[in-house]
Amino acid sequence: MAEVKVDTGNPELNQKVKEWFAWNKNEKNQEEIKSLLDRREHGTLEKIMLNRLLFGTAGLRGCMGAGYGRMNDLVIIQTSQGLGKYLNDVNPDAKAKGVVIGYDSRHNSHRFARLAAAAFLNAGIRVYLMGKIVPTPFVPFSVVQLGAAAGVMVTASHNPKEDNGYKVYWENGAQIIPPHDRGIQTSIEENVEPWENAWDIEKALADSHISDPLPEMSEKYFSKLSDSMLQKEKNKDSPLKFTVTAMHGVSHNYMVQAFEACNFKPLIPVKEQMVPDPEFPTVRFPNPEEGKSALDLSFKTADENNSTVILANDPDADRLAVAEKLKSGQWKVFTGNEEGALLGWWAWFRSRQLTPDIPPSDCYMLASTVSSKILSAIGKKEGFNFVETLTGFKWMGNSAHDLLNKEKTVLFAFEEAIGFMNGSEVLDKDGVSAAMRLAEMSTYLALEHNMTLYDKLQDIYKIYGYHVSNNSYYICHDQNIISKMFDRMRNFKGPNTYPESVGGSKFIIKDIRDLTTGYDSSQPDKKAVLPVSASSQMITFSFENGCVLTLRTSGTEPKIKYYSEMCASPEQHDWAALEAELAELVEAVVQELMQPKENNLIPSS
Repeated sequence: MAEVKVDTGNPELNQKVKEWFAWNKNEKNQEEIKSLLDRREHGTLEKIMLNRLLFGTAGLRGCMGAGYGRMNDLVIIQTSQGLGKYLNDVNPDAKAKGVVIGYDSRHNSHRFARLAAAAFLNAGIRVYLMGKIVPTPFVPFSVVQLGAAAGVMVTASHNPKEDNGYKVYWENGAQIIPPHDRGIQTSIEENVEPWENAWDIEKALADSHISDPLPEMSEKYFSKLSDSMLQKEKNKDSPLKFTVTAMHGVSHNYMVQAFEACNFKPLIPVKEQMVPDPEFPTVRFPNPEEGKSALDLSFKTADENNSTVILANDPDADRLAVAEKLKSGQWKVFTGNEEGALLGWWAWFRSRQLTPDIPPSDCYMLASTVSSKILSAIGKKEGFNFVETLTGFKWMGNSAHDLLNKEKTVLFAFEEAIGFMNGSEVLDKDGVSAAMRLAEMSTYLALEHNMTLYDKLQDIYKIYGYHVSNNSYYICHDQNIISKMFDRMRNFKGPNTYPESVGGSKFIIKDIRDLTTGYDSSQPDKKAVLPVSASSQMITFSFENGCVLTLRTSGTEPKIKYYSEMCASPEQHDWAALEAELAELVEAVVQELMQPKENNLIPSS
């Protein structure tokens, strides 16, 4: 490209644009910046050039396009250079241990993975580059199996097709947490100029220090999954037909292999969503968590094949949605909390069959703070331990690793956003193993007790108490509005005062925990026990009626989420009244504290 004249009227912006043109070699991205200059769209240029995409929730995630604030070749090179330099600084064995790299089927994922490989090789670090698209959990699994120093998965999970991401795992197989995220961000900013050969993918692929670990890792993964089955010999006799969708992502071939390894009859695929397609043509959002709107084709396929259970992976196969046809003929889409209750019960039941000699006091289950406390209720009755963590599997994975180091047994962990960790082979959510656990459990219930998943869920509630949740979100792209909303809650009737009630005086607030500021009224010193993050918004209200409700911003999407739960004792049978009371309370919080009309918030679809 010929030299481009840069005159935006902003010296800092001029310097950044010239720097971009000097370092970037992607012609499409060069033309994007040149077009913005020609159209004098200086506001857009400032947004994408002066604000670097920050290393946040275990890595990067954002819209693909030119500029330092987006996902593109140059940002991937800079990020990988920074990570490579950081690894060498903190781990003297990083060069020999190496980095595992995987990628999904999104636009540019394969290219980004190879550019990352080139950067690590340039840093003298050996590379294990997956030879084809893989589920995200294959990367943390491989990090542990290979004894690697770190892992990188190029994926934006269930985000829209315009997005991509760069997810980082540490040598323990869990997503990175502080202080590594801050250290890596600093190292990125100190290594932004592309090193020699940074753009030479062919040279990298010919390097003797790069190899494909997938054949060996795939064999190990499915062997361990097969061995983990409770009654593998009975799975082939399952009276159930399982309809499975890959949501245009990576999971189809891996799920076929999982069904075979675990001795189930072949799955019934949703053919329209079976082949990887980065355009996600049949779904508005490639997110099975969106429920019925994302599962329309699954219902159709299941109905046509007399199938009664649907297993739906998100595009990178780390999450799992489940639906079951009820006796009424209607489809029941289980929430993440309901799946957590079922899988938690199953994890405990399995452990008593497979490892009865391990005392309950040495067994642990985990869930994030915004997820149902059903595991806590089961644990209190059965004797195992329950651990609550901050939102996200980076916290649960690292907590699980700490427990394993103390020779404890980690049975299960989950978050309400349909993420499940079964056992400790993968210290992250895994939609493939979760699907096999659901298939195994539903088969056992059908064969041994003539029960459905829904039947068992009701049974769990009767034994351990009904847990009702009311969760949703609003969309807001304006950080100023979000900050103003939460600041209002923190200064409700004067500086540093929070609301005392909602719904008039009907719903009294007993305690408040603010993990943005570190305040917790329930603690003697008023200081929160869980880690605090000033860069994200999160306030939890505990009401006198037993409701716990959390408002928080998403780390990966422009969403303000609310989560709420009320728990009944096993003796309390009026579940409908509990649901109605929670619905009324949630509506009061939304209208009085979130103020969607005044703040122009967009409701979930």
